[in-house]
Amino acid sequence: MIAKKTTIKAPEGLHARPAGELVKLAKSFPGTKTLISNGAREVSAASVLSILSLALKKGTEVEVKAEGPDEESAVNALAGFLDSLEG
Repeated sequence: MIAKKTTIKAPEGLHARPAGELVKLAKSFPGTKTLISNGAREVSAASVLSILSLALKKGTEVEVKAEGPDEESAVNALAGFLDSLEG
């Protein structure tokens, strides 16, 4: 298992459209991918509704975790995607 922390930078936070894109990206990698909001709540990165339930706003710290054959690539891709959402 590999994990990486990032902070939501987009002024509007993580809303439905980018959450859907994140899910597509997460599903492109084998294994389990999860997001943890502020070190407390953990949800599947393969579910739009689960991601939206985190209500990720600008400034929220998120930990991306992956377990599986391409876990390092998955974590880097997902965290990179979240980092790219700067508005």
